[in-house]
Amino acid sequence: MAVISSGAYGVLLGRRHGMDFVGVFTLALIVAFGGGTLRDLFLDRHPLFWIREDHYPLIIFALAIVTSLIPKLPEKTERMLNFPDAVGLGLFSIVGATASIDAGTSLFVASLLGVVTGTFGGVIGDVVCNRVPSLFGTAPLFATCSFLGCWLLFLLEGVSVPQPYSVPIAITFIVLMRLAAIRWRWHLPQLET
Repeated sequence: MAVISSGAYGVLLGRRHGMDFVGVFTLALIVAFGGGTLRDLFLDRHPLFWIREDHYPLIIFALAIVTSLIPKLPEKTERMLNFPDAVGLGLFSIVGATASIDAGTSLFVASLLGVVTGTFGGVIGDVVCNRVPSLFGTAPLFATCSFLGCWLLFLLEGVSVPQPYSVPIAITFIVLMRLAAIRWRWHLPQLET
């Protein structure tokens, strides 16, 4: 689900920027796998998750082909980007945090790697599209949603909530918090120089 939602975000972003099939496919790969690739490199996990699970790139390829058959997207695709972006953030953040815990990291490092996994594919995709990544601007909360969701997961598991419940709760929290931040323009205060 994380790969599909992040890949869909990358496809829509590529289409919005008028890319051809190769550009859309490449951008979708970057967005879907960028954060997890960084996480795997930091944790020295080889082969990388999308190389080990080689059906993931095929899913992105199929997604890019199917969407390329749609002749024209609506003018206002920006709102369409919000939902798959939020879902990808939630899913990849929790996957990244749990993979980090399984690798033996501390909770704080696991939360940071959850944020990296959830956000850096989009950061790299924004850079490719010549946009300032929302992670680094005054845009609505993004990394904060991921960070707090990872800590919610750790809290739930710390009080013995079984993983089949704690994981969906944490993912839902991240998705809803991100969508609420976009809707009501929640952001951290800008630091003065």
